[in-house]
Amino acid sequence: MFQQTPVYDRLVAERGDIPVQVRGEADRIHRDLAQVLHQAPSSRPSAPQNVFEPKAPPAAR
Repeated sequence: MFQQTPVYDRLVAERGDIPVQVRGEADRIHRDLAQVLHQAPSSRPSAPQNVFEPKAPPAAR
């Protein structure tokens, strides 16, 4: 991702490789979320209707 430079090498030595740590956490969260979604009940509520649309067409006058 980053071109290796003395400054980057020094930062990695002092603080750790933050991009690698972030990718690892993102992967872990992704796996956890996939597991939770897989366990969720299959009967999901339907999407809410648009509140601006009438429920029934108006009666002709």
